[in-house]
Amino acid sequence: MSLRTDRRRFLQTGLAAAAVWPVLGTVRAATFTADPFALGVASGCPRPNSVVLWTRLIFPDTEPDPFTNPFAPIEKPQHPPLDVAWEIAHDEAFARPVLSGIDRAVPEFAHSVHVEATGLEPDRWYFYRFRCGDAVSPVGRTRTAPASDAENGRFSFAFASCQQFEQGWYTAYRDMAQRDLDLVVHLGDYIYEVSYGGQHVRSHQSGTPTLLYEYRDRHALYKSDPDLQRAHAAFPWLVLWDDHEVVNDYGGSVSPTDPYAPAFLRRRAAAYQAWYEHMPVPPIAATNFDEYRVYGHFGFGNLLDLTLLDTRQYRAPGPGEERAGSETTMLGTAQERWFDTTMAASQARWSVIGQPTLIAERDLEPGPGTRYAMDAWDGYRDGRERLLNTIQREAIRNPVVIGGDLHAFYAADLHEAAGTAEGPIIASEFVTGSITSNPPDQRAVDSIIAENPHLKFGNSSTHGYSIMTVERDRTQVDLVGISDRKDPAATAAVFQKFAVLDGMPGVNRL
Repeated sequence: MSLRTDRRRFLQTGLAAAAVWPVLGTVRAATFTADPFALGVASGCPRPNSVVLWTRLIFPDTEPDPFTNPFAPIEKPQHPPLDVAWEIAHDEAFARPVLSGIDRAVPEFAHSVHVEATGLEPDRWYFYRFRCGDAVSPVGRTRTAPASDAENGRFSFAFASCQQFEQGWYTAYRDMAQRDLDLVVHLGDYIYEVSYGGQHVRSHQSGTPTLLYEYRDRHALYKSDPDLQRAHAAFPWLVLWDDHEVVNDYGGSVSPTDPYAPAFLRRRAAAYQAWYEHMPVPPIAATNFDEYRVYGHFGFGNLLDLTLLDTRQYRAPGPGEERAGSETTMLGTAQERWFDTTMAASQARWSVIGQPTLIAERDLEPGPGTRYAMDAWDGYRDGRERLLNTIQREAIRNPVVIGGDLHAFYAADLHEAAGTAEGPIIASEFVTGSITSNPPDQRAVDSIIAENPHLKFGNSSTHGYSIMTVERDRTQVDLVGISDRKDPAATAAVFQKFAVLDGMPGVNRL
């Protein structure tokens, strides 16, 4: 299946296809001298009868680059609104069309397109594409979720995080795009606002973003990677954010690098808007991004529920061991209540909870002392205890937690006693390694594993992603490693497998 149109031929392809599109009018008005669909296409938020389609028009021939032209204006000029046609079909050749329509790409949202296509059939593959003027996008493939009462017996998805653009090639996404998957879940740090480390294979080409157009440019740079585009075009995605989408280690309204809170909240709103403009999430009408909800719940037949949590936007500032009580919340009061309600209503055989990091306790100090990373769940123990109590109180049949953030692969048992190795096991947890971001030393990870008996596995010596295959009697997690993130011709292979058995929480190394 060809998921990407050859850029050198996009004009010819667009003109040849113009006669078969079931739309008319202003969609055909624009003329381009370079590919406006150079950031690719994506889909996401699959429901049994709907899916979100995404693309963004860019105008490389007419936008000045302030980093190469010092006399160019800092703010790039706005282009007028443009009509963009979209089409969904049963086949890649679009001989059997299903749905079509027109969406308005406006400069207020960086000419991004978010189409919530409804009226689709459950649990089936579709193909989609966009057209604007004489240009046609690459073809994407997406899949709707099974119906809520479907007796489906298998569902497979990849989960990934931490893809610092400069520190490696996206070999992991090239491999992912070729896998037999139903979905991709991204758990945060999709972009990095900072440049750090050495031996870069490519460059951000600009400084740290603080303004809307700068965050837009950073997202566009990441989206320009062809391997990332292939993975987006191959499957629907569910997406979360962590901290680097805004600034490292921020929490709620507090940033370690922005001491003036009102200025930081303006920066945060700009980052949230740029994130929305580049992700396959449902369309919104408002341009106010002082808050933006990313947590949500998705069902895949009676086999699997997938719940996504936002651990950044609503957390209490200033975590620490000296703080106690309800103030130490990672999720905020409203999201905690929503999580309680969502878990109470869960009827699926397996419940996967996706959030950006590791929930299990992680003592970093060898020996009798203790030391914790306070930006993680260890700094919000009351919030973690409430989350685990909810899982236990609602008697979730097979809870499995997934995360990222740590630039290392982990597998852990989550115990009743707030993430320690005490009490019964109530859930299983898997943290995926980084796509490219610099890892900790393996010796440090080995020391952490020795200090924390509930952590059953830890590996930071390879980069990659993870695949979860859910079946009725068990769930398997495969860790996929990359041979060398600095090598554009690197290979990928599964290097470790785990299983969780139905009704028996805890990780089992295969």
